[in-house]
Amino acid sequence: MTLSRTLLRPALALAAVPSLAGCNLLVLNPPGDVAAQQGNLIVVATVLMLLVIVPVIALTLLFAWRYRASNRKATYTPDWDHSTQLELAIWGIPLLIIIALGAVTWISTHLLDPYRPLDRLSAGRPVPEDVQPLEVQVVSLDWKWLFVYPEYGVATVNEMAAPVDRPIRFRLTSSSTMNAFYVPALAGMIYTMPGMETQLNAVMNAPGEYEGFSSHYSGPGFSYMRFRFHGLSDEQFERWIAEAREGGEKLDRLEYLELEKPSEREPVRRFASVDSGLFEAVVNRCVDVDRLCMDQMMAIDAAGGYGLRGIDALAMPRRGDPRRGPFVSAGVCTVDTSPLLPSLPSASAGAASSIGGLQAP
Repeated sequence: MTLSRTLLRPALALAAVPSLAGCNLLVLNPPGDVAAQQGNLIVVATVLMLLVIVPVIALTLLFAWRYRASNRKATYTPDWDHSTQLELAIWGIPLLIIIALGAVTWISTHLLDPYRPLDRLSAGRPVPEDVQPLEVQVVSLDWKWLFVYPEYGVATVNEMAAPVDRPIRFRLTSSSTMNAFYVPALAGMIYTMPGMETQLNAVMNAPGEYEGFSSHYSGPGFSYMRFRFHGLSDEQFERWIAEAREGGEKLDRLEYLELEKPSEREPVRRFASVDSGLFEAVVNRCVDVDRLCMDQMMAIDAAGGYGLRGIDALAMPRRGDPRRGPFVSAGVCTVDTSPLLPSLPSASAGAASSIGGLQAP
């Protein structure tokens, strides 16, 4: 019984190998030019490394068989200790491969920089001078994706579309936690972070429907943080935009504050209009008009700050939800209690009372 099981497992494994021939390895054969170049880079790097790995494995098996204990014909040279030719092969070949890998990596890192504007649609097809990239503003929410098309004034949730053979310029940020935007058919993944903007340039070269998702764990709804990417012709894309304008809602700041609340399995939604400057407000963490934008705060700090009087404005709780708390730490609000400093004006005390009596440790 044990012998039959031992023979059965390898037989089943070998029987499953032919079924892999029908698999569509999208990462190595994607329809997007940027993803295709990245796939080629994986293949080139793998082949270069196999130039060392395959001979080492083959020689290991050969030596084990040739110098087995039962082989009395093998040459026995116990005093042998050096071979210049062997040393050159052992060190020279891997060194050449490392140099080749370094050159390929350096070149591809610059050519495939996600911030670098595209100079070609595919191999042998440069980007026409009269073609402007499609700008798509992406916000990763808990746990859904928001796509804003500023050129057309529409937005969608968990669905995006782009014309085939038109460069796409993504501007990406996050509402709360760090995430990773990834459409395997289009390009490599790019991270989204709150309070920061990242960029990605890509192009889709074949029509179809492709999957996009978050490739970085971000909480309990992470598994359902997926969306559909539609590669469309120019006419189909115009119809898609028209449908969004006809049947969608309005995405203003108040609607966004509702949308950013955590939710799972969010259905596809379309917005017929979007408040101008919404994406910049998300990046600067001030969609709520009662909050001070980060760029404004940095400009104030660069100019010397507002002093203690400025703390009162910063200590206001978020509009509509006082549980969200203020924007300054408790330590800022208890400067006047320090035994090393004289009593200060009421600004810091007012800030402390607005926070709810928080005390520094």
